Amino acid sequence: MSRLALRTEEIQPFHAVEVLKQAQTLAAQGRDIISLGIGEPDFTAPPQVVEALNRAASAGLSGYTPPMGLSPLRGAIADYYAQQFSAPVDPSRIIVTSGASGALLLAAMALINPGDEVLMPDPSYPANQTFIRSAGGIPRLIPCQAKQRFQLNAQDIREHWGPSTRGVLIASPSNPTGATISREALKDLIAEVRQRDGFIILDEIYLGLYYDEAPASGLALDDDIVIINSFSKYFHMTGWRLGWMIAPPALIPALEKIAASLAICAPSLAQHAALACFDPEVMRIFDKRRLSFKQRRDYLVPALGSLGLEIPVVPDGAFYIFTDIRRHSQDSDAFARDLLNQAGIATVPGRDFGSAHAKHTLRLSYATSMDRLEEAIERMSKFLGRQAG
Repeated sequence: MSRLALRTEEIQPFHAVEVLKQAQTLAAQGRDIISLGIGEPDFTAPPQVVEALNRAASAGLSGYTPPMGLSPLRGAIADYYAQQFSAPVDPSRIIVTSGASGALLLAAMALINPGDEVLMPDPSYPANQTFIRSAGGIPRLIPCQAKQRFQLNAQDIREHWGPSTRGVLIASPSNPTGATISREALKDLIAEVRQRDGFIILDEIYLGLYYDEAPASGLALDDDIVIINSFSKYFHMTGWRLGWMIAPPALIPALEKIAASLAICAPSLAQHAALACFDPEVMRIFDKRRLSFKQRRDYLVPALGSLGLEIPVVPDGAFYIFTDIRRHSQDSDAFARDLLNQAGIATVPGRDFGSAHAKHTLRLSYATSMDRLEEAIERMSKFLGRQAG
């Protein structure tokens, strides 16, 4: 057999997926496992979206679409940004992709040359490093602390930008912390990158899931950055594999050319179905579900704190809590393993998201029902009591 490419050795395992496999194995053995691990909403697509899919399938609308996506869908996404986030955008700048992953891969292929360095926060979503490496780039994780909401800031750009640095990849709200970047902090960061003629890729796939004041889209602050978003999280369509990118006009011809070769088009039936997401009645469903996530956050944050699981930054978006376990353990891998095997609770150890906080943090997803979260807290209380004893 031929030798594998060297990049295969550089790509790290996605531990959240490994945890899911372990949890599924235990469940298959008859164990009752509460999953606070995988970042997948327990809600699924509303009935109106499923009905739209069935109509499209019955009408035979399963052929290729244009590489940029269906024009009506691109227009609906543009309206969504204008109405929800005060960020008007021309639909011609929107590319519909095979999930946010397809958009990130497309952005990496268009913007990164072999050897280019891309700055990212530590902690951050691990798969983003893989997209950078796929284009021959070098992801460089910058340790970020609670006082900066675990996000890159302007000072980080000044201190860590080097001769090979080409740009930054950031997310707001973030996975794993659920923390947004404030409008002023984002504005300052953008200015620092602009001074160095770098690119900014901003992952906004959790933008619709906010629990305090509505966050600012980067598009409202700067018209020349690359925005990544998805139907997976706020719209609860994970397996439909549908996302989008908003890019500066100058990049569109190159992006369209690459998109046509890499994927031909995003899943066509999913595109037709996604049009129903923007119906006012369906949008009210999504907002009601957003408030359900807020209720879960508001329950879990104090409940975890009462167990000595500290939360350095209270999440204001997404559906994750990044908790500090140092009062109970200095080894998050062992702690997560014991929590799964002894208490039947799946979580993700901090090493998935970078080395800076790997040993003393866990990511918990509250994308599950309130009754299961209450059961999880009860099990944790017993588990930690046994440990203390």
